Amino acid sequence: MSVRRRVRRAHRDEAELNITAFMNLMVVLVPFLLISAVFSQMTILELNLPPDSNVKQNNEQKKERNFEVVVRKDAIVVSDTLGGIIQKLDKRNGEYDFKALSKLLSVVKSKFPEKQNIAILLEPDIQYELLVKTMDTVRVVDVVESGSVVKKELFPLIAIGDAP
Repeated sequence: MSVRRRVRRAHRDEAELNITAFMNLMVVLVPFLLISAVFSQMTILELNLPPDSNVKQNNEQKKERNFEVVVRKDAIVVSDTLGGIIQKLDKRNGEYDFKALSKLLSVVKSKFPEKQNIAILLEPDIQYELLVKTMDTVRVVDVVESGSVVKKELFPLIAIGDAP
C-alpha cells in the first residue's frame, strides 16, 4: 500500500501560480496612483535681517533711502527712511488690500528703479501666511504686456524684522 501512495505523489503536477488577476490590478493601479499623486514644489528665498541701530545711524548720515512695509493688525504701512510714511493701507472688510500694496510698490519702483531691497516689519502675533503673502507681493507684480501677463520684479532683496 505504501508503494501506491508513492506513485500517486510522483504523478501529481505542481500547480502554477496564476498572477493574471494581480497583473491586471497593477496595470490599472499604477497609472491611477501616478496621475493622482501631488508633486510638491519647494521654493527657497534668501532673506536678510534688517540692519541694527548702529548701521541705521550711519545710513542717516549717508542719506540713503530704504523702503519698509510695516504689517500691523489693522493696516499695512509703506514708508521710507528719509520721507517717512508714504501711504497707509487700511484693512477692507477685514482683509488686507494686497492689490493696492502691489500698485503702490509699482509706483515706488518706477520712481526708484535702481532700488532692490525692502524691509518687511511685522507686529507680534501676525500670521505666517500673511508674511508669505506680503513677501510675494513685494517681490513681483503681474503686468500686462503685449496682451499677456508677465511677472515684473519689484524688490527681490527682502529683509524681515519686528515692527517698531
